[in-house]
Amino acid sequence: MDRQLGFTGELATTAMGIMPHEDIDDALRLALTTDIPFWPQLPRLSYYEDMYVQAMEHFPGTVIDEERLRIFVDSNRFVEEISEYLEKEGDEGYFRLSDRFAQAYQRFLAAELGSYKSIRGQIISPVSLALKIVDENGRPIVYNDEVRAFAYAYIQKKLNIQYEELKEKNGNAFVWIDDPGLEFIFNALCGYDNVKAKRELTEFFEGVTGPRGLHLCGRPDWDFLLTLNIEILSFNAYAFGDLFVTYDKVKDFLERGNLISWGIVPTSFDEFMGENVEGIAKRIEAMWDVLDEKGLDRQLVVRQSLLAPATCNLVNPDRTATVERSFALLGEVSDYLKGKYLQ
Repeated sequence: MDRQLGFTGELATTAMGIMPHEDIDDALRLALTTDIPFWPQLPRLSYYEDMYVQAMEHFPGTVIDEERLRIFVDSNRFVEEISEYLEKEGDEGYFRLSDRFAQAYQRFLAAELGSYKSIRGQIISPVSLALKIVDENGRPIVYNDEVRAFAYAYIQKKLNIQYEELKEKNGNAFVWIDDPGLEFIFNALCGYDNVKAKRELTEFFEGVTGPRGLHLCGRPDWDFLLTLNIEILSFNAYAFGDLFVTYDKVKDFLERGNLISWGIVPTSFDEFMGENVEGIAKRIEAMWDVLDEKGLDRQLVVRQSLLAPATCNLVNPDRTATVERSFALLGEVSDYLKGKYLQ
């Protein structure tokens, strides 16, 4: 796999795209406080900004019922609309995020972004999309081989065009896929097995033109992810880091020059209230101690690490307050660890 990363981690901060804000300016302001800023997805602002709905703009056969908060693919319309889609496939503008589906995106691109270490975009993974989006009979499209194959190619196209737009603003830009549904393919009841998913995701990433990244908050098979052809892995270290670092392939992943984004600062109200800089730092350093025992140099870990909030959060009783405080704490933790390891 060709190396595409133009930067190292060095404990830089970033965050997931989904934010609880209803004010675009407030969301952008917060996103731009990170070392690697991103454009915010704002599902509280519009149903069209739900990460699944957002990605389905121009997907043949898509029916969006905003009133009932329902989206599905009509199989007959899918067949009928394929020809129109193919006629427009060469038009890059057809695949760009529109203001209706991503109200903060163009505002983000209009900001001064060239001085940052990197900037980041995101799009739903084809795996999660195909598991979540159903046909007119309520059957996930992952079980329709034709529609699933189309979904992989479609998301790849949208990712690559987003990457090219971001790269014009910052040469180290990247786009990761958001994969909340990936953990379900390891369930015996899921008819789309992880062997097929691994093959199709590998082929998907081979066609990604920029750095290859994947984010998830759940608990998949870690060996599956650590041997995937990606360069950036973002995960919920606050919940799963103690288990994650016990896997031998973490060492291999980092020694290949890849980055891990450690989601280490909680965003839920109850968890956040009990945390502080020293506690969070101690928590992640305990994970790194396990890697030390495996023979992984601490400075290499620091060089190949990003720091992030543990999860997105739309359900806190204080709406945006705890999320904003978690971003502030994230910056303080990053500064503390940089002072310890990067002086």
